[in-house]
Amino acid sequence: MTGTHGPYNAFLDLRQMPVAHAELGPLAGLRLAVKDIYDVAGYRTGCGNSRKFTESNAASRTAPAVQTILDAGARFVGKTQTDELAFALFGQNAHFSFPVNPAAPDRVTGGSSSGSASAVAGRLADIATGSDTGGSIRAPASFCGLIGLRTTHGRIALDGTMKLAPSFDTFGWFADDIETYETVGKLLLGRDPHQHSLDRPISLTWLDEMVARPALGEYAAMKALAGAVFGMPATSTTRFSSSPDELYWCFRRLQAREAWGVHGEWITSGERDLGPGVEERFGFGRAVDDRTAQAENVRRLTFRGELSALLGQDGFLVLPTVPGPAPYVDSTPEQFQAYRERALHLLCLAGLSGFPQITLPIGSVAGAPFGLSLLGPSGSDIALIRLGRKLLDAAQRA
Repeated sequence: MTGTHGPYNAFLDLRQMPVAHAELGPLAGLRLAVKDIYDVAGYRTGCGNSRKFTESNAASRTAPAVQTILDAGARFVGKTQTDELAFALFGQNAHFSFPVNPAAPDRVTGGSSSGSASAVAGRLADIATGSDTGGSIRAPASFCGLIGLRTTHGRIALDGTMKLAPSFDTFGWFADDIETYETVGKLLLGRDPHQHSLDRPISLTWLDEMVARPALGEYAAMKALAGAVFGMPATSTTRFSSSPDELYWCFRRLQAREAWGVHGEWITSGERDLGPGVEERFGFGRAVDDRTAQAENVRRLTFRGELSALLGQDGFLVLPTVPGPAPYVDSTPEQFQAYRERALHLLCLAGLSGFPQITLPIGSVAGAPFGLSLLGPSGSDIALIRLGRKLLDAAQRA
């Protein structure tokens, strides 16, 4: 199994192979890093696990979404480390030196797209691919001060990608400037199928209440800035059929069950050296029975319909991406778990609905980044990026 290299432990220490890219195009001159769940021709896809790396063969072709970026002129600069099998939130893979968060070195990068976020935040890459099943674009982007979009589920093909939980898995990418971010978005997404303007900001009190006490003041300031740009978000009195805790457990059970369905046979077929926490999460999925999964799928579909009705054609949610800045690297297991549960209460909404959500680096708490999110109707990905541009422009002027 390989190690890492570079100042932030972001990149895997692999023998460099030539990866063709277009010499001209809208991304010419920009550097691309690729999360190690995506195939790159000539490289093994290790998925953050030593056994996976050893058992895999070099990919014969590059994942189509990655190839699109290369064909637009970006230059491949390396594969980045990922949490093991992409099934963790903080970027602490037991098989590697932990990646460093350049924006807050005493705090975690977030995961599972940990190396990619570190590479862009450390200016070792201009664009880096990630994935978002339960928050693996949004959390690292918020923690590292980057732009990150969880795309509408199914809108970008995931051929040539390690699956985790297919009904939740989405392609994503990081950048630290909105111009680059939108250029990549247009290439990968094309025209939004949602053709209505988003001009009705909405907030939900229970989402705001997930913000940790030290971040409350900064969140209020971010929300006020959004109000100055879009109009103050209307506080909705809508009540979903399921409580926040029920939605959290719905996500946890369905994601873990799917993950076990994808990886369970491989996990039980030999010694896999799964790291702390990862093995337990797969074990949790193994225990979710058919009856429970069926009930949770009904809950998920009901919630999706209710959220769609709340947003309508023109609405978007304004919400905290995560409860606050990233946890400290030396947090206790109990502190990490408490943060994880609170964060997933926020992150699970886009996962359960399949709707797009963008996080924007406009906040800071105790010198560490803290992102604000906009969540829109299905297929409104580019519209969210453009709303993000307006908000970031206003933040720069403030």
